[in-house]
Amino acid sequence: MFSRLYLLWAAGLSLCLIASPLVAAGPCDLYAAWGTPCVAAHSTTRALYNNYTGPLYEVKRQSDNTTTTVTPLSAGAVANATAQDEFCSGTNCLITVIFDQSGRGNQLRQAGPGGFRGSEAGGNDKLANATAAPVFLSGKKTYGVFISPGTGYRNNAANGTATGDEPQGMYAIFDRTHYNSGCCFDYGNAETNSKDTGNGHMEAIYFGSSKYWGSGAGKGPWIMADLENGLFSGASPGNNPGDPTNTYRFVTAVVKGEPNKWAIRGGDPTSGLLSTFYDGARPAKSGYSPMHKEGAIILGIGGDNSISA
Repeated sequence: MFSRLYLLWAAGLSLCLIASPLVAAGPCDLYAAWGTPCVAAHSTTRALYNNYTGPLYEVKRQSDNTTTTVTPLSAGAVANATAQDEFCSGTNCLITVIFDQSGRGNQLRQAGPGGFRGSEAGGNDKLANATAAPVFLSGKKTYGVFISPGTGYRNNAANGTATGDEPQGMYAIFDRTHYNSGCCFDYGNAETNSKDTGNGHMEAIYFGSSKYWGSGAGKGPWIMADLENGLFSGASPGNNPGDPTNTYRFVTAVVKGEPNKWAIRGGDPTSGLLSTFYDGARPAKSGYSPMHKEGAIILGIGGDNSISA
């Protein structure tokens, strides 16, 4: 970890979660203990704090458009998926809100139009099917967020996230079997107007097999950083052979950044070990040092609402 303070975003295993036991302290408890508290903590599968009992996510059933919130089974526990199953029985449900467990109110909701328009009314993006990503955690069924092309969540008025060249760190856990080469499956910091405002105006984790800008070893999927107008696996938007194709069933992805320095890390979440795939200077091209982060939060889309992933 870099020596400066980082604002930690926890994607909280936002797509799917691993089938391993929970530990006594939640991920955001551990970050707080090291002086880097989470400023956004999103998970549909579990509480990210040991004492968290609040809402994890909201679902809407299509039969009558009513909604309900899903909470942990108990403080710090996995999500009560049975409540969702009962509520959605006989109909389809969509995830309408992914709540921020940090207390800062950085909820993720349906992304609206930006540089690209979604397929829903008003140019909005699609919402995720609430039952499309079942996974077992500690022997209990939960649901991740299944992102298909055109699905996106966003918060353009986030509270406490990094802006400008301020340092930040982000992590997420992804399902390695679900990815594509489209632009761009991201989770992280993006533009507040949903449009491309220039190099360095976003810093988000990317996961997929796109080779249009950067790439890693093998065929992918790779962990890269979307810094706007480029997916970076290293110092330049080219190939970084040190950024490996991910072969684990689930993947921990980490992107950290500070003034003129950033890093990519990843690993198998069942082992708890991380490897460093890049740790060095910002891209030399104009706009990336200093950075111009704007502080919005995105999931499943690019900063300009690119929806091909």
